[in-house]
Amino acid sequence: MQTFKLKKMKLNIVKLRNLAIASVFLLSATSCINDLDVKVSDDELYTSEQFYSQPESYKQFLAKIYAGLAVTGQTSPNGNSDLGLESDGGPNEGFSQYIRGYWQLQELTTDEAIIAWGESDNPGIRDLNFNTWNADNKFNEAFFARIFFQIGLVNEFLRETTDEKLSSRGVSADLKTQIKTFRAEARFLRALSYYHAIDIYGRIPFATEGDVIGSGVKPSVQSREYVFNYLLGELNDIDGDLAAAKTNEYGRADKAAAWMLKAKLYQNSKVYTGVDRSTEALAEITKVIASPYKVATIPYANLFKADNNTNGAQDEAIFPINFDGIKTKTYGGTTFLIHASCTNAVGALLGVDAGWAGFRTRQEFIQSAGSDARVMKVAGSTDPVSISDYSKFEEGTKLIKFSNKKTSGANGSDGTFADADFALFRMGDAYLMYAELAVVNGKGSTATALGYINALRTRGGATNISMSDINALTTTDAKEMFILNERAKELYWEGTRRQDLIRLNHYVSGYTWQWKGGIQNGSSIAPTRVLFPIPNKYLNINSNLSQNPGY
Repeated sequence: MQTFKLKKMKLNIVKLRNLAIASVFLLSATSCINDLDVKVSDDELYTSEQFYSQPESYKQFLAKIYAGLAVTGQTSPNGNSDLGLESDGGPNEGFSQYIRGYWQLQELTTDEAIIAWGESDNPGIRDLNFNTWNADNKFNEAFFARIFFQIGLVNEFLRETTDEKLSSRGVSADLKTQIKTFRAEARFLRALSYYHAIDIYGRIPFATEGDVIGSGVKPSVQSREYVFNYLLGELNDIDGDLAAAKTNEYGRADKAAAWMLKAKLYQNSKVYTGVDRSTEALAEITKVIASPYKVATIPYANLFKADNNTNGAQDEAIFPINFDGIKTKTYGGTTFLIHASCTNAVGALLGVDAGWAGFRTRQEFIQSAGSDARVMKVAGSTDPVSISDYSKFEEGTKLIKFSNKKTSGANGSDGTFADADFALFRMGDAYLMYAELAVVNGKGSTATALGYINALRTRGGATNISMSDINALTTTDAKEMFILNERAKELYWEGTRRQDLIRLNHYVSGYTWQWKGGIQNGSSIAPTRVLFPIPNKYLNINSNLSQNPGY
């Protein structure tokens, strides 16, 4: 399968940045697309229409949108951020990488991870560990900006690829057909970011390609339920234009990616809208499982190695974010996930040149999931290790997940920047989504669910369970905790834990881990903590926004 190469779009980044951010936050910026310079070489500037006269420009713009999930700007690994220089008020560029931002909000706030870094270089990081963040938290602010920058890029791409504009430029019939697919993929990417936005923030600023830059009207703010329904409509609308499952270039969205996103929305519907949509979730996840994607018949550890785009793991990766140590240098992504999980000595074993001694797991995770063979511990780690001082990396059990080693044992292409791709959606998750729908929601077949659970256990070298083990789950709490534990064993450190705990009713109370709520022994947290705050910085930009309760 051909791999989609993430290229840097040769646009004047300052004007593109302003345009994308304005399209969601302001809509009153003086910039417009006709002012956008397009840089095609170091000594040549083209206008936007000259840029779009080149047939390859459309795929190049699409590649820029995809690249926004992997890199942070136009100069690798940093120095020309999409979101503005830190000295000019933009976020720290490393903090703002999409996967790093998403991962930190979804994992550091749970039992699966706690990070040792201090406040001097990482202001606000401790509050993620302790569930005590506020509306000025820099990590929250950086991810909020990154989400809406991505949405803004998609809106602009869609404005520039209407039938009317393509015809006015004399675009060929063949290219128009390709662009139809490009537009569907862009709409999927916008839906993905809006999904992350409603999951984390609830009520959000909302704009589409129909909102005109320079109109002087600030974007509306829409409820979770409104955006939820909009996203379902979008995903249904683009289904016919997306490539068939597993026929697109590796790293690009196809029908199965859209089905998986719909299944995620439906499965979390009760959280987002108050209405159970598990029947619809079952229909979508069944389509995903019936697709050509499959649980890869390779050792579990190989799913997360430097060559996971070619070693068989690609068969399972329904929507991977592509990383390459030479072409996508970033201090986020799997580079962050590898370096920050280890010491220098362990880093050498993982194919990187240094360990940043950052995150490890908490004792409660080890107590519930640590005996499973899929939970890969650093040699010599003791279970479980209590954490009395979060800033001491030696406290807490150290795990391994992502690696910059290839299946052959060779290192990745660069010692600092990792090659391992990050699968936002993979078939192992789809199997467990089906299992949850059967065991917790009473949808589908428990026998089928048992088969899926055991397929993952067998692949991971863990002991299988029997139907009697499932039948023994006689209370709702027991069923929820069983699924939470199965998901933890298979999906730890893959960015699902906060959402899982919320959906299965164990995030606020009923399950406690060390330093939850800022207390060593842990405590329940306020129900309002199921949402992050709208950053104060953006409340000040758009007066239509209002703060989430509790902040």
